[in-house]
Amino acid sequence: MEFSSKDMALRAQKKILSKMATKASVQMFIDDTTSEILDELYQVSKGFSGNKSEAQKVIKDLIKIAVKIGLLFRNNRFSTEELGVATEFKKKLHMGAMTAISFYEVDFTFDKDVMEEILNSSRDLLLKLVNAHLTPKSHGRINHVFNHYSNPDLLAKLYDPSGPFRPNLTKICKGLNKLVDEGTI
Repeated sequence: MEFSSKDMALRAQKKILSKMATKASVQMFIDDTTSEILDELYQVSKGFSGNKSEAQKVIKDLIKIAVKIGLLFRNNRFSTEELGVATEFKKKLHMGAMTAISFYEVDFTFDKDVMEEILNSSRDLLLKLVNAHLTPKSHGRINHVFNHYSNPDLLAKLYDPSGPFRPNLTKICKGLNKLVDEGTI
């Protein structure tokens, strides 16, 4: 493989970002609304798993992946075909957000199979998008995040209208609504 300073710089940026995925350093890549959603997802993960370090790892993995994909986009690393996959992923993400909001707004309409399918197909699209760009370790992070949040027991507890995560879901859906209204997702 030929030497390319641009490729070397991109690898260095990804490496640095993977080492500094802390709340403060990620602020420049992730907006306030998304940050608030991530905080609520962390609380849900911590409450569900009862394991603070596992909850932190899931959110850290999610942030690392989002930042790395953002970096790849900013550096125009995706082919035309991959950009088609990215568009498909964004549509699936939008549909997932709308479905999540709908299930929240109308009690007892939640269908874990529907949500699980949306999350699993989103994961598969994301893996297809980054296949040639990120390491197997990053692919593992994507699987970790999506497998965690598509857990049927977690989803059932999250959407239980009288469950312990209702306040978190309220804030998550409020944030998702804002991101949808702004056209971010």
